[in-house]
Amino acid sequence: MKRFFIIIATVFLLFSCSEDKSQQPAQNAAPSLFEQVREQTKTNPQDRDAWFHLADLYERAEAYQEEADALKKVVTIKPDDGYSYFKLGTTYNRLGRYQEAIASFQKAEKYIPRNPVLYNNMAVAYGKTGKTDKEIESLKRAISLRPRYVTARYNLAATYLKKGNRQEALKQYDIIKQIDEGAAASLKKEIDQKKEK
Repeated sequence: MKRFFIIIATVFLLFSCSEDKSQQPAQNAAPSLFEQVREQTKTNPQDRDAWFHLADLYERAEAYQEEADALKKVVTIKPDDGYSYFKLGTTYNRLGRYQEAIASFQKAEKYIPRNPVLYNNMAVAYGKTGKTDKEIESLKRAISLRPRYVTARYNLAATYLKKGNRQEALKQYDIIKQIDEGAAASLKKEIDQKKEK
């Protein structure tokens, strides 16, 4: 019986504590994670990790210009940070700044040349700037690094379709079909919409 009363008292205490928290004024709230990380970058402006963390928080909030600004600070502090150049290129893609994306991806390539996602994202930027041959070259590089990379194969097929090369698109479709049936079905619809020229 004593144990029952202890459990009831604990539940009551927990319930009353949770009510008290909700009634506390907002000014007593702990600083947000954004505020904490921003403060860290102000306290130590050469803290690469803090700037990278801030960039990550901006990415999650879809604040891409702010993410780009934080990543530029990262690569200023650590100019050989290939992954940050890659992230910066991806951010520039999201912002529609494709020439800057390509430049960032090319810098990243010097440090992380075996990253297939880098080449896929670089291909997107090349495609947006009308450099279809470079787009194909980058996608082939991504696939050579990761043969089962469905996104890159799909993008390669779409690029071939853009160039009017339905046969090459079908080759990619045949490979994708063995890896991801959903992606293959989606690609097949695109291929069927295009008539061979």
